Amino acid sequence: MLRLEKLSCGYGPIRAVEDVSFDVPAGSVLALLGPNGAGKTSTLMAIMGQATIHGGRILLDGSDISANPPAARASLGIALVPEGRRLFPDLTVEENLTVGGYARSAARDPINRKRVYELFPRLAERPKQLAGLLSGGEQQMLAIGRALMADPKLLLIDELSLGLMPKMVDLCFQAIDRLRQSGLTMVLVEQNTRRAIEIAETVCILVSGSVVFLDSAAVARENTALFETFFGQPVLRH
Repeated sequence: MLRLEKLSCGYGPIRAVEDVSFDVPAGSVLALLGPNGAGKTSTLMAIMGQATIHGGRILLDGSDISANPPAARASLGIALVPEGRRLFPDLTVEENLTVGGYARSAARDPINRKRVYELFPRLAERPKQLAGLLSGGEQQMLAIGRALMADPKLLLIDELSLGLMPKMVDLCFQAIDRLRQSGLTMVLVEQNTRRAIEIAETVCILVSGSVVFLDSAAVARENTALFETFFGQPVLRH
């Protein structure tokens, strides 16, 4: 569904990513990992149309979307759960969801909303609560739900577990796993490498804007030396 071909991107003249290539087949999850400043978020921003592309191509279902503006990419079915959630704190849960579905037909709203509330029962219990008064985990659920209101076929998630309590991390990863099982294609940027590799089919590791590892999650789980080098984590298994 998604293909990056020698993508170089950044912000203005500054290049954050150089010659990055990977494929994300339909219905699969790619974990995009790397240390801070590796270019992970910049890659997501380029896919979403919010970073400057200096070279290479981005293809969605075989069509080059490299020159498409962000709104056009959203209409093609790409949605982003941004780092830090970036909700509208003075709007309620249901109002944030409404904003997420603004580009879709009104007929899809109740269908998508039902899907979100089934995925996150906590949100169904708090439709009138202001987003700014939710816990961090509930806000992350709402950020995912807002993206799902756009009915995406490709979901980009930037730092799912950042700043969350372990119980909320578990709930959010359970939701991502359910979405994976439903056939949703995802690119997941995540600091918790073990959890990311458990849920992904493919792993891509960036260091200083370049790919240093690209293979199946099964191969990544066995490559202990690689993760000791880049993450200081000698054991990935439970």
